[in-house]
Amino acid sequence: MTVTIRQVGPCFAGEIDGIDMRRPLTRDEVAAIHAGMDKYAVLVFRDQKITDAQQLAFTQSLGEIEHAIGTSLRAANETRLPTTFADVSNLDKNNTPYPRDDRRRLFAIGNRLWHSDSSFKTTPAKYSLLHAVSIPSKGGDTQFADMRAAYDALDDDTKAEVEGMVCEHSQMFSRQLIGFSDFTDEERERFRPVRQCMVRTHPVTGRKSLYLSSHAGEIVGWPMPEARGYLRDLIEHATQREFVYTHKWRVDDLVMWDNRQTMHRARPFPAHEPRDMRRTTLIGDGPTAEQVAA
Repeated sequence: MTVTIRQVGPCFAGEIDGIDMRRPLTRDEVAAIHAGMDKYAVLVFRDQKITDAQQLAFTQSLGEIEHAIGTSLRAANETRLPTTFADVSNLDKNNTPYPRDDRRRLFAIGNRLWHSDSSFKTTPAKYSLLHAVSIPSKGGDTQFADMRAAYDALDDDTKAEVEGMVCEHSQMFSRQLIGFSDFTDEERERFRPVRQCMVRTHPVTGRKSLYLSSHAGEIVGWPMPEARGYLRDLIEHATQREFVYTHKWRVDDLVMWDNRQTMHRARPFPAHEPRDMRRTTLIGDGPTAEQVAA
């Protein structure tokens, strides 16, 4: 079957036909998916009735897996999925929704802020692939912001200012924004900030994009209040309606996005209803900025 992609959303995102994730990809299909990601940055695959093993095999055909280790507040004996998956559901190991005041659920509410996956890691993520196993009766959409278009829309003075800018990213920064500060000493050490460049250049297309995230809490060399205000202004700019695609989930959808070129956020849904979403992630090419020596 021929692979075709049609644009959805206001300015980016593509819906792809001709891919069946239950079987191995051909070389041409792999090339078509990468080319589609380079162009659209978000690809929607409908009606993918796949197992976890098939999702993992599909992901690995596109690159090297990033393991989800130490990125949430789930203890090792509380997990539902292997480390090849990031469990972004609201379910405990018994597939029951977390109580409303559970700290693991409250930490995960930070995913409702605009962010880029794993920007809090020295080597941030490349692609994320999210599969909908079950969805709530309402809400739970995922929104994506095109950071290439956001960069292009900056005035020349701001483009000059952000070029070469370095930020510090940590999940503690994003959780502070929603009033969550219930971290153990071990978690504070695990979530120590890492440095990322503010502007990234795509290795294939050469397009520049803003590399923003709610995880970004400091700009190197700037006073904290000024940096926080500046970052907030940039995120407001980058998430204007004309830059945003909203995905309304159906069961068996798989959505893949490029974290180097987009931000995303989950939208609220009824707390007592299950939302079972399973993410595989491709590791990025390397650090975007030099790190501070320990």
